[in-house]
Amino acid sequence: MIAKLDTESRAELPRALPDWTLVAERDALRRVFVFRDFAEAWAFMSRVALLAEKHDHHPEWSNVWNRVEIVLTTHEAGGLSSRDVALAQAIDAVIG
Repeated sequence: MIAKLDTESRAELPRALPDWTLVAERDALRRVFVFRDFAEAWAFMSRVALLAEKHDHHPEWSNVWNRVEIVLTTHEAGGLSSRDVALAQAIDAVIG
């Protein structure tokens, strides 16, 4: 069983993941990425898909032309877990 983030870990989220927002009603992290065009957005999604497989943790996401929205939550834990934080940090590293 994967545990939900504890209070101390949650308090660190704004510092650790400043570009992500907490979606309280879903106990999830959300970030929107905007690219020059669809091809650039699709390339980003391809890189994230490979990361997700490596982390064995898959995001909820949507794409409309140059915009990609990613939501991370761990369904098995019933909310945010360390898996979400690790994947968000890996995604941030792709953007650089």
